[in-house]
Amino acid sequence: MALTREEREKFLAEPHIAALAVDAGTGRAPLTVPIWYQYEPGGDVWIMTGLDSRKNELIKAAGRFSLMVDRLEPTIRYVSVEGPVVETVAATEEQLREMSARYLPAEKVEGYVAFSSANHGEQVVVRMRPERWVSSDLGSV
Repeated sequence: MALTREEREKFLAEPHIAALAVDAGTGRAPLTVPIWYQYEPGGDVWIMTGLDSRKNELIKAAGRFSLMVDRLEPTIRYVSVEGPVVETVAATEEQLREMSARYLPAEKVEGYVAFSSANHGEQVVVRMRPERWVSSDLGSV
């Protein structure tokens, strides 16, 4: 059964690992990779990736991407969202800290931020405006 707008936005706002998919060009299947993301109901979705990463290059070329998140318990539920890129900007340490705190225990955040800042190179934040949604709660099959 499809989720209501409120249900799907609330579910997407939870800290799931998303599958990002973006067109990889002629003769290629879409690039599909796991990624952390941030979302607040009614707003844009944002991800953080390397400035020179293949993800960023493909997103730039396509101008849009999709994310899919799911869970298996207590019921099988998923939300997929797709839309255009509305902004790409240099990532800040504050955004890295926000994203890290969404997924990591509090005591691990500062260590991860230091590691990422030292090892991941220049990062960008890519914002996508949700345009199309697909969602379902399959119950406990």
